Amino acid sequence: MSLTRRQAAVAALAAVPLTMGAAGTAQAAAGRRTLFIAGDSTAAQKYADAAPETGWGMALPFFLHKNLPVSNHAVNGRSSKSFVDEGRLDVVLQAIRPGDFLLIQFAHNDEKVADPTRYTEPWTTYQDYLRLYVDGARARGARPVLATAVERRKFDADGNAVPTHGDYPAAMRALAREERVTLLDIQALSLALWQRLGIEGTKTYFNWTTTEQDNTHFNPPGAIAVARLVARELLRTRVLAPQDVRRLDEEIPESWITWPQAAA
Repeated sequence: MSLTRRQAAVAALAAVPLTMGAAGTAQAAAGRRTLFIAGDSTAAQKYADAAPETGWGMALPFFLHKNLPVSNHAVNGRSSKSFVDEGRLDVVLQAIRPGDFLLIQFAHNDEKVADPTRYTEPWTTYQDYLRLYVDGARARGARPVLATAVERRKFDADGNAVPTHGDYPAAMRALAREERVTLLDIQALSLALWQRLGIEGTKTYFNWTTTEQDNTHFNPPGAIAVARLVARELLRTRVLAPQDVRRLDEEIPESWITWPQAAA
């Protein structure tokens, strides 16, 4: 189903109940920075009907100082193209302010060759769409940050974690170099993590339940682990300062993850 830009704006605002609205206005007035996320289902806010599925964006605030709120605009099923075409990037750029950050992670749905509403080609249209995010953030005095797509759970017959995103990570890395944008290589870091955890260990990080074996989306431990990778990279690349992050080496209780009811 296609959405008008107005419908997309309403949906996007409803998707971020903890960081937008009156609180967002107060933060802007106080000069507080916000970290915006544009991405897909692996990062998105999940609601009660989807539990225990958890987006890593839900866990990222646990690793950031309370004065650096997260405005999570990631949405299930979106590619770099469909996010733009539905007006969701417009919503982000209307809200973003000088000094804010825009963290951009797409590839899972850009890969869907059979779906022209979402598919992008790695070395052409994918990079073209990513430039819209980068240029849009910079035009508003915000800092864009590119993040290669977190890896799916896939192993070969020898027990080696296998990459699944084709040329998309390489295309994003090349674009980051060309445009001088900070890159968080979450694809490489997550692949290494899945390798360390192994075939059985990774099952406890993905949304494996009695009725579902999901090798793409996370449960609370997986979302927390990926969010920790993101936070550490934000610090390592000096996007954030030491005072902006917290708990990087601490255990985060799964009970901190909550799934609110979806807005009507």
